[in-house]
Amino acid sequence: MSTEAGTDAAGTTGVEGCVYIGLSVDGFIARLDGDLEWLTSRGEAAGDAGFRDFVASVDAVLMGRSTYEVIAGFDSWPYQDRPVHVLSSSMARGEDERVTVHGDLEDALAALARDGHRRVYVDGGRAVQSCLAAGVVREMTLSTVPVLIGTGETLFGPLPGDVDLEHMRTAVLGGGMVQTTYRVHPPADRDED
Repeated sequence: MSTEAGTDAAGTTGVEGCVYIGLSVDGFIARLDGDLEWLTSRGEAAGDAGFRDFVASVDAVLMGRSTYEVIAGFDSWPYQDRPVHVLSSSMARGEDERVTVHGDLEDALAALARDGHRRVYVDGGRAVQSCLAAGVVREMTLSTVPVLIGTGETLFGPLPGDVDLEHMRTAVLGGGMVQTTYRVHPPADRDED
């Protein structure tokens, strides 16, 4: 199975990635030092913004090591009883019994498919970027916080080509947060246009 840019890994593995993430109006998901205070403090007015229901709708979670390190420091584990897979070339397997570590995206997708996980929550900038480039992401819910932070970790990066999105819904949440969900058209759909 190949997850090279431009291929449709989701079609090959059956894994469909779903993104559910908060970002600033200028497109950042964290400060350069990983700080999320700008998101958590302003996001309080929005409540959980549908996060618990979203997590309940997925079979598993896939994230990068940087995101794992931030989440591991939280007071409570936010992923309910969902299996969590971490992409890392340096994290030791067995370091945290709550997660399964994979050296690359291809291994992670193969493991998720083998375990019957179809709808997978993709969390973290680099994981989202890799999954978008590999054609794995099928849905994105972006919760835009009304703040500009000027610099930080971006959600999106270089892609092998345009990624066509179809608007599904938009809602204004407490505190002025705007949450928009898009359907991501698979690469095969893009080629037909």
